[in-house]
Amino acid sequence: MIAIIDYDAGNLRSVEKALQALGWQSVITRDRNELLEADKVILPGVGSFGDAMSRLHQYGLVEVIRQIAEKKTPFLGICLGLQLLFERSQESEGVEGLGILKGEILRIPECEGLKIPHMGWNSLKIRPETKLFRGIDDGAYVYFVHSYYLRAACEAQVAATTEYSTCIHAAVESGNVFACQFHPEKSGDVGLQILRNFCEYK
Repeated sequence: MIAIIDYDAGNLRSVEKALQALGWQSVITRDRNELLEADKVILPGVGSFGDAMSRLHQYGLVEVIRQIAEKKTPFLGICLGLQLLFERSQESEGVEGLGILKGEILRIPECEGLKIPHMGWNSLKIRPETKLFRGIDDGAYVYFVHSYYLRAACEAQVAATTEYSTCIHAAVESGNVFACQFHPEKSGDVGLQILRNFCEYK
């Protein structure tokens, strides 16, 4: 069973439908036992960093997520879910993230001719031998919607990057923890393959 963490952050149903299309059973839940007993866990999300962390605390999910990571359950953060895994964000100064991975979330720099938020399809530069991108060609396009981006502290954890005003760390892998800034559930066949790779990861 794949558990999708419910913290009122939106975008949960589209992830559920994508998993359903791949033939995987999932449950949207904030129940501690369901989350800890799940085979895999996904943290999707859209919205602001500070509001999301507030809701995770409100629902008692911060320690649950840290326990999931510690017990080596495969874990996938999507969009805001990626950002929350890190230590802090310029979007919400003074708010601590989950701190499961080291790094910070920064505002995409203004650049003439580029709109912020970044909304649309961008190509990925994929690091070879990554688990999340198995079977996906370098340069594949995925769909982004965001105004803030990840700068990971550990370059070795960066699985893919994209260019939009700056070099954006678009996906990370660290042991059992995976995350992507883009939306695989909205990225066509490439996105479905990424989700399939996560679901099949052991």
